[in-house]
This record gives sequence, structure tokens and C-alpha cells, in this order.
Amino acid sequence: MASATLPRFDLMGWDKKDIADPYPVYRRYREAAPVHRTASGPGKPDTYYVFTYDDVVRVLSNRRLGRNARVASGDTDTAPVPIPTEHRALRTVVENWLVFLDPPHHTELRSLLTTEFSPSIVTGLRPRIAELASALLDRLRAQRRPDLVEGFAAPLPILVISALLGIPEEDHTWLRANAVALQEASTTRARDGRGYARAEAASQEFTRYFRREVDRRGGDDRDDLLTLLVRARDTGSPLSVDGIVGTCVHLLTAGHETTTNFLAKAVLTLRAHRDVLDELRTTPESTPAAVEELMRYDPPVQAVTRWAYEDIRLGDHDIPRGSRVVALLGSANRDPARFPDPDVLDVHRAAERQVGFGLGIHYCLGATLARAEAEIGLRALLDGIPALGRGAHEVEYADDMVFHGPTRLLLDLPDAA
Repeated sequence: MASATLPRFDLMGWDKKDIADPYPVYRRYREAAPVHRTASGPGKPDTYYVFTYDDVVRVLSNRRLGRNARVASGDTDTAPVPIPTEHRALRTVVENWLVFLDPPHHTELRSLLTTEFSPSIVTGLRPRIAELASALLDRLRAQRRPDLVEGFAAPLPILVISALLGIPEEDHTWLRANAVALQEASTTRARDGRGYARAEAASQEFTRYFRREVDRRGGDDRDDLLTLLVRARDTGSPLSVDGIVGTCVHLLTAGHETTTNFLAKAVLTLRAHRDVLDELRTTPESTPAAVEELMRYDPPVQAVTRWAYEDIRLGDHDIPRGSRVVALLGSANRDPARFPDPDVLDVHRAAERQVGFGLGIHYCLGATLARAEAEIGLRALLDGIPALGRGAHEVEYADDMVFHGPTRLLLDLPDAA
């Protein structure tokens, strides 16, 4: 079998060069072993990595694949999510994330949240997003060598989702620090107990904070999202306090991490494609299409996990129930069978079927908001920093092949205003 000729694939242990550019690695597997089995050891389910666009779409849209490891295994001793049992606060928070729920709970919660992320609500938010981007840009331009991540890409989505949740501005720095700490539990970051310990401590802090906010919102007439969740619980929706806490933490962490990574990587991509950068500067109307192509070209989430609830067949593999199936979104978006010349950045291509936001019932709830943040943030940088494409830069990527992007991006701005 072709997969036997390739090294054992894993999302952990990558060197810095391949983390920064994983696409040649994906190409090797996509061509030789589009579904690649990796044995996980005695007593553990095997993992099947899926690399082609068509197979990734099948994984994301197949109801026989879900997010709950316990359902897949049929063993009540199995954790629903792969987090060690001793980290109780972290487990409780993550188990209540929308992305880890299956119907009917997933359907009920998603239906409740959908209105708050509707196109009309996001359209109304766009002026506020533009104000926040402008204020961040003013501070960024005052520096000779700013860190684009710390100064712009990270705070923008935190400020936006905080405004939606109704979180006061003085808590934003604390929220960002805890969101970053929580990300240490990522399956490709937590190589030892320290990552989980930091995520557990952040989860405990988040739980105390949002429980206190839930108590404050009882009977409140505010119109923010957190108050909406409390009101829904008080009027009969099957939402527990833990469910509300988990939902708030999920929206805060997942929403900010993806937009942060997108903006930082978009700037890196455009710096490497000066012709595209120059074109976007003079044609602002092409920004939405450019965002879609940039999302295809280098998505902020590279992989998502499912569990086989039944025996299924993918490619040349019969996959038994209980197996772990990992869909490589980054590889699917570079599949030449779906996107001609996939390694070429082409902002004129029809990239709307890229899978950077997922697919199926777990399609990104905040995709409309994320696109607005990406368009407005990218436009602010293109219009506000003439030297964006010039000068040197220094980039440091997170050691993470799921939430993929720089932790630092230092830009030399020779004519910073």
C-alpha cells in the first residue's frame, strides 16, 4: 500500500520550516496516501488522516462521524474529549463547546446563537469593527518595529467578541492572556503536563469569571449575547450554567484565535506576493474575494477531528467504529483536483467552496463575523500602512498544526508615521 512508503504522519513534532509551510508535506501524502492510517498503540484507536478535498468534504458532512469520542467507542469510561480526567475545569469547559456537541444539543444551542451571528447583525457591527481597527492601527503606526500580532491581529477579534458578549473593556487584556493559556491544551501543543496545567488554570479563572457574570445577568435587560444566553436559560432553554460558561469561552477563544491567525498570515502572504498587494491597494472592492482566496491559500485552522460512530469506508480504507479521523483542511484547500494551480495565490479565482470554515453541521458559526473582521482588518492595514509590503520582518510560529499561525510578526516599517 502506498501509505507504507511514507513516514508515520502526525500533527506533532514538526520542525519550524514545515510548520511555516506545511503544504509540501501535505502534497506528498495527498498524492501517495490520500487516506493515511497511523497506528496509535495498544489500547488506543488508530488515526486516519484525510488529505484530499473530496474525502475531507465526506468527513465533514457524514453523520456517521461525530465529535464525541465516548459515543464512538461505546465505552462510558472514555472521555468525550481527549483531555486528561484530572483537569476537571478544562474538561467541563471544553465538553460544553458547540464544536464538540452532537445533535440534538448542538442543534438547540446553534439555533439559539445563530441570530446573534446573522448577516444583518454583523452588518450592523461593521462600523464598530472599523472603529476598533482604526484605533489599533493608530497605535501600530506610531512604532518603528511593531508586532502585528500583539498590536493588531490579536486584540481586534478580542475587542469585537467582547463587545458582543458585553464584557467590559478593562477585562480585555486578562481575557486575551487566559485565551492564549487555554490554547496550550491544543492536541498538538500539550506535549507534557505543563500545557494542560496552564489551560486548567485558565479554565478555572474563566469559570469563576463567567459564573459571576451569569449571576449578575439574572433578570437583566441588557441586549448582549451573554444576557441572551442567561435569559434563554431562565425561560426554559436546556442551558446549564456550565453550558453558558463553555459557550462564552468557546466564542472568545475560537473566534479570536482564527481571526488573529488569518490576519497575520494574510500579511505574510501578501508580502510574498507584492503584485497582489499592490492590486488590492487600488481595488478595495476586491477585498471580500481576496479574503476568500487568502483563507483557501493558508487557512488559520489546518485540521479538525472526528470520531467514527459506525464502520465506514474512506478511500482504500475500511475504518472501524471508534477510530479517530482527522480532516486536513489545509491540504484540501490545496488539492489540484478542486482548485487548479492550488499553490498560486489568485484573488480572482472562485474560492467560495474552500473548507477553511469547515462544512456540514459544524460549519463555523461565526464565519460571517470572521469574514467581516478579516475584510475590515485587512483593509485597514492596506490603507493605513504604506510600507506594509516593504522592509524586513521577523516571524515566529506557534508550535501548533491545528490553530496555525504566528505568535509574533515583527515588521520593519521604514516610513512609519
